[in-house]
Amino acid sequence: MPIADYFAAAQQIAAFLKNLTTLGGLRVKYKITAGSGAADPDGLEAREIYVELAGPDAYLLTQRGGELLRALEHIAAKILRLEADEHEKVSFDANNFKALRAKELKLAAETAADKVRRTGQPFSFAPMSSRERRLLHLVFRDYEDLETASSGEGLRRYVVAYPKGHAQGKG
Repeated sequence: MPIADYFAAAQQIAAFLKNLTTLGGLRVKYKITAGSGAADPDGLEAREIYVELAGPDAYLLTQRGGELLRALEHIAAKILRLEADEHEKVSFDANNFKALRAKELKLAAETAADKVRRTGQPFSFAPMSSRERRLLHLVFRDYEDLETASSGEGLRRYVVAYPKGHAQGKG
């Protein structure tokens, strides 16, 4: 179900965050942007609601690879009753963590692309979240001579880059 009313959706997320900060004692402030203003300027996220968090406890959200940020995104998506394939419509960030991680992944993709081109062999990335895997797939779309696929199960799911037309799993 798409987000029909951005204002109401933002209010629901704000109510959740108010409880989290008030009752949970998490010292962060938040800014919620919804609609076209929430769009990712780099086009890497399909977000329609963007929540920026800052404050003394913001660093807690980015520890362990942003695990808590992802959990907040998941809870917000559930509050909005989004289907699993629509969860990327809600994005949380703290201290520019996700933007920096996106740049990191783009550099890793460039390095992997060079290696695949040089060796002709597939390159497997470390396991990562579905959003990060999606980002890698999007970056690799710009490389006409390369392809990607996700492999593995659950938390061990990862991206493999290989030469276009390469029989996946061989090499």
